[in-house]
Amino acid sequence: MTTVAPMGIAATLREATTPEHRDTETRSFVTELMSGELDIDAYVRYLAQYAYVYRALESRTPNADDPTFLNDPALPRFDAIVSDLEHLGAADWETSHPALPATQAYVDRVLEVADDLPRYVAHHYTRYLGDLSGGQAIAKRVRDHYGATDDQLAFYRFDVRPGPFKVEYREGLDALDLDDAGMDALISEAKLAFRLNADLFEALGAA
Repeated sequence: MTTVAPMGIAATLREATTPEHRDTETRSFVTELMSGELDIDAYVRYLAQYAYVYRALESRTPNADDPTFLNDPALPRFDAIVSDLEHLGAADWETSHPALPATQAYVDRVLEVADDLPRYVAHHYTRYLGDLSGGQAIAKRVRDHYGATDDQLAFYRFDVRPGPFKVEYREGLDALDLDDAGMDALISEAKLAFRLNADLFEALGAA
């Protein structure tokens, strides 16, 4: 059983998933992409695979009992990703970049847990808080290394200030009413979410 530490759910979750987070962000594909060793086509492949993930993540029907942060209108990214792909010359992304098996496994898991609040929150947290954090650095590197324009980087633009918004998001996590079983589910699913991302990076590197 997991006991929520006095530091709160958000800090407990971050600490519990640190090994998986570090493992994911050091996979060779993403490190090579972010260091400028690949090309803009590699970034398009990356973005197209995540279009499938975000479409699944954002297909969930909101519930009246959902915490506010879960359905904040500032967060959805799918439309922005599609816009970026269009400006990158990949308007036909579903045809030109079909979902890789690792991507489909990720999508299937997101859809499977959509009605399990702690597990869905784990995927929500892993993606959106990452976009508000490391995603901002990714945008700068893609611009610097590959000449991406503002029209091609809408994915990383939010209509909120990332710093204050992340504070509010973590406060929302801390306010979740989770028993030990719910906390166990949240942490185990977040670990799985990072592994699914790592598998996707491996698949992109091998493609």
